[in-house]
Formats: sequence, C-alpha cells, structure tokens
Amino acid sequence: MKLLGKLLITGHIEALTGLAIGGSKSDVAIGGIDNNVIKNSEGVPYIPGSSLKGKLRSLIEKRFEREEVCSCGKEDCVICTVFGTGLPTKNKNITAGPTRLYVRDAKLNENTKKQMEKKEGIFSNLELTYTEGKWENQINRLTSKAAHPRQQERVPAGSIFDFNMIYNILTKKDIEYFHQVITALRLLEDDYLGGNGSRGYGRIQFQNVSILLKTVSDYESGGTGKEIFSGLLSDFEDEEAKNKLKSLVEEEEKA
Repeated sequence: MKLLGKLLITGHIEALTGLAIGGSKSDVAIGGIDNNVIKNSEGVPYIPGSSLKGKLRSLIEKRFEREEVCSCGKEDCVICTVFGTGLPTKNKNITAGPTRLYVRDAKLNENTKKQMEKKEGIFSNLELTYTEGKWENQINRLTSKAAHPRQQERVPAGSIFDFNMIYNILTKKDIEYFHQVITALRLLEDDYLGGNGSRGYGRIQFQNVSILLKTVSDYESGGTGKEIFSGLLSDFEDEEAKNKLKSLVEEEEKA
C-alpha cells in the first residue's frame, strides 16, 4: 500500500436535542445529578472520538446487515477497511490494511462555550455552567405510579461542537469506500448520538462540513490541498466528489 493522500473532514456538530454521553460518577454529590456527561480536565463537555466513530461503525454494520461487530479483516470488507478490525496488526489473516478513518474528540465550540459561561442567548437559563439537569421517572404502566426518579445531566439543545476526521487513501478502492463514511454521517443525522435516544436525546446535525484532499505532494511542498466539498451533507454529490477524487489521485500517481 502507498499513501496517496488524506481527506480532512471538518465542521460543526449541532445538538438539536439534549445530548447525553456518559462520564464518571465518582464526583456525584448526595442529592445531585446521578448521570453525568463526560467532560475534559477543565470540566467542559466534549464528544469522544471513540463514541462518534463507534456509532458510525454501528450504523454501517446495520446497513450491511451485520448482527455483531465485524472483525474479518478481509480486503474487500468495507467495515474492516474503513473502521478497523480491533485485531493485532501483525495478524496474517488481516488483508484490509490499517484503519482508514481517524476520528478526533469533538470539542465544544469556543463561541458556544463563551455564551454558556456568560449565560447569553439560548443559554440564558442554563442551570449549570455548560449543562442542564433533566428529571426523569419510570412509570408503572399498570398503576401509572412513578418510581425511581433520577436526574440526567445533558448538554443542551443548540450546543455546537467542532469535529475533525481524517480519511487515509492508500488504494484507489478507498475512494469508493469513502462513500460509506458519508452514508454513515447521513444515517447518524436521523438516528441519535449518546444515550437515551428513544427518549428524544441525541439528535444532531452536521453543519459547515468541509472536505479537503491533501496529497503527498501537498505535504512535501507545504500546499494547502484541494477542496472537495463544502456545505451540508444533503448537498454532497457522491459521484461528482468521487470523480474529482479519482482525477486528483491519478495526478498524484503520475507526479
């Protein structure tokens, strides 16, 4: 395999409904929130890259009707090629090669963070610094009696995170497989991220999506790369982008 280029996928993730990705419960006070969201060392919520990538992989596995995590490692397996196998790379049965998709932690957008800290705009009634608490009950459907009240911490609707993904192109087939990354992102917009999705949590939208191709020549010369796409996922033209990628990769091979 030969590195032909990297696709840099960046943009925003907007939480359209409250977002709950679980964190540590070790700092829960008596009478406080008992289901905390994950936060960094500064106490700011973020979306772990592992959670985002895992959800994307799960949706593609469902798309190909896989009942469990695929780890076949075969070269013609889209799932193992794009998302990895989870098996030791020295395993001789793995022909898919290294994982193509890297997903970074999505940090809370700086403008959103400042608005939350100052309690401005849609965050004017925010209970905590960056999050809100939501009371929930289990209802006995026979007696209509409420039981087990609990308070769930959520990142509020309207919050924006900055996401960053890298997709390595090692063979021409990887250009074909990249379509599945876009498909997974589209599927996620009509699914949910984090917990309690069936209760309305975790609906998101990808905004201001930018896809940039940087070839090996760009890295050697300090070039900024070539734009493949910019906008909403609904406007992404799969065939147009694929043809553009093929053309640029072929130029790289000739160089």
